[in-house]
Amino acid sequence: MRWKLQKNNSVQVYEKFTTVVQDDLDDLNHVNNVRYVQWVQDVAEEHWNSKATQHILEHFYWVMISHHIQYKGQAILGDELLLKTFVTKSEGVTSTRMVEIYNKKSGRLVTTSETHWCFMSKVNHRPIRILQEIIELFD
Repeated sequence: MRWKLQKNNSVQVYEKFTTVVQDDLDDLNHVNNVRYVQWVQDVAEEHWNSKATQHILEHFYWVMISHHIQYKGQAILGDELLLKTFVTKSEGVTSTRMVEIYNKKSGRLVTTSETHWCFMSKVNHRPIRILQEIIELFD
């Protein structure tokens, strides 16, 4: 898997490539919906870890509070997929993140996801207002 950061319409887009393997498939030989959800979580975590300082990682974390995924197509064994993620809004204690998954060869959109995350303190494991420093990491 490879990844990179790019700037797109004033938001940072984190990109990652993955290739569909046998363990990703369901009984119909398409990528299992549970795998898409895992990829959404994984790419969000990777983006966070790529931007946050060690100090931030030691004091804060995110929990997913809602998840909406739309399936636009299907992926099969051997397909190379491009995962793109970016934060669309951060206010109060919550943040909204989008993930788009494309078939790299055809360029077709396979899946979109909108997730809402809650910013948490590692000190007391309670929600905490998102710091401006955190918001600026993803602008």
